[in-house]
Amino acid sequence: MKYLLLPLLFLLCACADTAPATTEQVTTDLSAEMATNTPDSLLRHAVLFSFKADSYPAGVKAVEEAFAALPGKIPEIRDYEWGINNSPEELNKGFTHLFFVTFTSEADRAVYLPHPAHLAFVEVLKPHLDEVLVLDYWTK
Repeated sequence: MKYLLLPLLFLLCACADTAPATTEQVTTDLSAEMATNTPDSLLRHAVLFSFKADSYPAGVKAVEEAFAALPGKIPEIRDYEWGINNSPEELNKGFTHLFFVTFTSEADRAVYLPHPAHLAFVEVLKPHLDEVLVLDYWTK
């Protein structure tokens, strides 16, 4: 998780000695940076979930198993890993599960998102999901 926070920390430090930026300026700056990134590494699709209290343990287990089955059903997934938060910092804002799906290209991700197996997984997830956060990035 600390590796996910490093770009944000860098951005905060880089902006510390300048005038405060508006949300629009930061969004524009980040969009420009993302547009100049070259896909010379791996594309990570990071998904964080928090679950409804009444979904534990059976519903959450069903979601874990359904997500873990996706690499066997969608060949565009290059790698997959997941885990449950165990940070002592208590900064997870209710998110308990983090899933990384790795792609070689944006085209592979474009196949994954509307893929019938992914959409079937979303149907398993929906009754148990409280909140979701998704970030995609090219590894550096």
